[in-house]
Amino acid sequence: MQFIDAAPIAGTRRTADGYLVADVKTARTGIQLYAGREVGKPEMQSVKVYRSADQVFDKASLGSYAHKPVTNDHPTEAVTADTWKAVSVGQIGDEVARDGEFVRIPLVVMDAAAIKAIDEGKRELSAGYTCDLAWEPGTTPEGEKYDAIQKDIRINHVAIVERGRAGSQARIGDGAGQWGAAPFTSDQKPKEEKIMTLKTVTVDGIPVEVTDQGATVIGTLQQRLADAISKLTATETAHQTALAAKDAELAKKDAELDATKAKVLSDADLDKRVQARADLVAKAKVLAKDVKTEGLSDAAIRKAVVVAKIGDAAVADKSDAYIDARFDMLVEDAGKSAGGVDPFRVAVQQGLSQTTDANASATAHKAMVSDLESAWQTKGAK
Repeated sequence: MQFIDAAPIAGTRRTADGYLVADVKTARTGIQLYAGREVGKPEMQSVKVYRSADQVFDKASLGSYAHKPVTNDHPTEAVTADTWKAVSVGQIGDEVARDGEFVRIPLVVMDAAAIKAIDEGKRELSAGYTCDLAWEPGTTPEGEKYDAIQKDIRINHVAIVERGRAGSQARIGDGAGQWGAAPFTSDQKPKEEKIMTLKTVTVDGIPVEVTDQGATVIGTLQQRLADAISKLTATETAHQTALAAKDAELAKKDAELDATKAKVLSDADLDKRVQARADLVAKAKVLAKDVKTEGLSDAAIRKAVVVAKIGDAAVADKSDAYIDARFDMLVEDAGKSAGGVDPFRVAVQQGLSQTTDANASATAHKAMVSDLESAWQTKGAK
């Protein structure tokens, strides 16, 4: 199977001929994580591949680095004598050595375009190599479990790339869309790998880095949540408005009921009203015996008497207070006549038998009492 590792270019210098010389790390020991499809196991979500120290630093593996070509990006296939001239921009030296958990190699870049690209920021390396992937599950000396192990690692080339998937750490499967981007068997074609860009979205006040697709999904969900909250708020507002309207209606009915109750007279008050009504009717009949009092209000009776005595013109456009005052004056004037005898007192004492229509008075009295007793049952009763 064919693999790649990645590491940054560091410790560079220029020769008198303008070549770029560097000393770099290219690979490391430990467990590398792959998607199952990358290593021929599509049924597995992920696969842990172990690069043991005895395989990474094996003499034959380290020796395979020496004098191998350096390329600008990975070529589409393994570098051979037939393709070397077309793709090579430099070469690896032969002083290959172990550096902790890494392999350190010297290299020289001799192509002007590749050197310019490095100067402009294209500064990572990606090693392309082949190995046997043995499916031998086990546990590392550090206690980490793995699914397979790399054996017989052989270097084919080292590529200059924009960005390795592992950043500054050497990593199997680095590089994008080129030879060695993922391990493959001889009967498979290399698969193009997408480089994912990340976006920062805020979820509940917390910034989170996600892919473009993830940002779209999160944005959609956040919009749906905002719409749901808006609808809930509108529903709650409408509910509160309906409750307020109902409360106002109930308050109005309560006020009307209180007003009606306030108009219901006690027995004592009713007796006073009846007596006052009888007195008014008696006075009216004394002043103008032809005035009809049945069905008239107190104010209407006073006005009818005043009109009968002094004419319509005297009360035209006059207020109720004015008419009441004129009525009282008529009563007072009538009381002063007949040698100081009060005709109203006489009429009351005699039960209106000589000066009033007794039947009419009794009928008015009875109607008034009936009206007063049932007034509270009628909305708007006076």
